[in-house]
Amino acid sequence: MAKKTQGPMNKQGRGAYTWHMMKANKGCYFMLIPFMIFFIIFTVVPVVMSLPMGFTNFNMIQMPKWVGLSNFYTLFVNDDVFLIAVRNTLIFAIFTGPFSYVLSFLIAWLINEMNAFLKTFFTFVFYAPSMTTSVYVTWQLILSGDSYGYLNAVLMDLGILKSPAQWITDTKYILTVVIIVQLWMSMGAGFLAIRAGFQNIDKSMYEAGAIEGIKNRWQELFKITIPSMGPQLLFAAVMQISTSFTVGMVGQNLVGLPSTDYAAHTIMNHATDYGWVRYEMGYSSAICFVLFAAMLLANKGVNWILGKYLD
Repeated sequence: MAKKTQGPMNKQGRGAYTWHMMKANKGCYFMLIPFMIFFIIFTVVPVVMSLPMGFTNFNMIQMPKWVGLSNFYTLFVNDDVFLIAVRNTLIFAIFTGPFSYVLSFLIAWLINEMNAFLKTFFTFVFYAPSMTTSVYVTWQLILSGDSYGYLNAVLMDLGILKSPAQWITDTKYILTVVIIVQLWMSMGAGFLAIRAGFQNIDKSMYEAGAIEGIKNRWQELFKITIPSMGPQLLFAAVMQISTSFTVGMVGQNLVGLPSTDYAAHTIMNHATDYGWVRYEMGYSSAICFVLFAAMLLANKGVNWILGKYLD
C-alpha cells in the first residue's frame, strides 16, 4: 500500500513546490507576459491555422475553398521542384545539422580550456556571425563573379584560376558555397548553450574521476563532461535541427530566390515562393506542414538518443 500512495504524494509535492516557486518568482512571470502574448499571436496561432489551411485553396483575397488532399497530392506527385527542394534540404540538414552540432561542441570544448579573456573573445568571434544580416554583403563581396571579387582576385593572382568563377550563379558551386556560409553562421543559441554547459560542470567531478582511474581528457569527455551536459546538449540539438530544416534565408539572400536551376532551393524557399511571391497560401501551408512533420520526427529521434543524459 505504501508504494501505491507514494506516487500521488510525490506528484502533489511536486505540484505544491512548482506553485510555490511560481509565486516566489511572480515578478519574472509578469515580465514574460508581453513576450508570451506576441509569441502566441504571431507564432502559435499561425502554426495552428496552417494545418487546416493546407487542405484549402486560399489566395488571401477570396475565401478559402476546401480541396482535401489535393495540395499534398500535387506536392508529392506533380511538383518536381519540391523533390529538388527535399533533396537540397536533406543535404543541408546533414551538413548543417550533425556536422555543425559536433563542430559547435568541439569549438566550445576547446574554448573552455582557455583563460577567461580568451573564452570571452572567441565566444564572441564564433557567435557574432549569427547575430547580423550584413554578413551577406561581406560574402557577396568575397564571392563576386568578376575579377574584383576577393576570392577570384586571390585565386587568379596565385594562378589557380585563369578567369573569374561565378561562385553564386554557377550550379557547380552554388550549393557548396551556401553550405559553407550556413556553417559559418550556425554558431548561434545552440553553441552558447553548450558553452554554458561546460561552465556549469562541477569541477570536483573531475577530481573524483581522477581518483576512480580516469587518465586523460578523452575519458573525461565521455565519462564526465557529456553525461553532465544533458539538458544543454538536447537544447543545442533541437536548435540545430530547427535551423538545418528551415535553412533557406542564407541561400535566398546570397544566391537569390529562386537560385539558378533551383541549385540551392530548399523546402523553406519553396514555401516562401508560394506564400510570399505567388500568394498561394493553401499550397504553402501544405509545404510547411510537411516540413513541420519532418522536424517533429527528427526531434523525437534526438530526444530518444540524448534522453538518457537527462536522468
